[in-house]
Amino acid sequence: MNTSMVELAPLLLEGAGITIQVAVLSWLLMLPIATAAGLARLSKFAAVRAVTVVYVEVFRGTSLLVQLFWLYFALPFVGVELPKLAAGVLAIALNYGAYGSEIVRSSIQAVPKGQWEAAVALNMTPWQRMSRVIFPQAFVRMLPPFGNLSIELLKSTSLVYFITLSDLTYQAMVLRNNYVSMTPQIWATLLVIYFALAGIVTLGFKLLERRLQAGR
Repeated sequence: MNTSMVELAPLLLEGAGITIQVAVLSWLLMLPIATAAGLARLSKFAAVRAVTVVYVEVFRGTSLLVQLFWLYFALPFVGVELPKLAAGVLAIALNYGAYGSEIVRSSIQAVPKGQWEAAVALNMTPWQRMSRVIFPQAFVRMLPPFGNLSIELLKSTSLVYFITLSDLTYQAMVLRNNYVSMTPQIWATLLVIYFALAGIVTLGFKLLERRLQAGR
């Protein structure tokens, strides 16, 4: 009996739902991590900068897949057992938070020196200078690189397949094992879905960037 992709689509869509969930949760956790680490890199306290440098270099210098395995397979040996979804989200967020911290740091440092001096001249506190003058300007600079990073984050969600979380890639592998003759169609559909999701992310960031830059 011949099987069409229409009949297999519900399983792939179910996997796409998990992929979107992992991507959104990871992105929401990544943003505060990246912001905090980026600001910490600019701290006047050497100890804070040192700890942040260690975090950034470790997570940028090692494989995301190995980090995922550590969180899901190794932590239980020291008494910490994370659910599949939590392990996947945490690994992706920590990894891309390290990359995002460099975007935050460099964007803040790219704000013209005159803006810092003007804020000091207005007798603003350090918090007021950062929240009202510096960070809003830096945020606009962050959008294009954060858009690219978000697409990479989305694609990295396919790695949760290795801890048997039933995402899009996992469901495609299940279908491929059950319908070997339809392997080309299954993987082609997988490519189209990931491309569509990445397109939505790209469009969202372009619209946000255009809105924030209006009138500048």
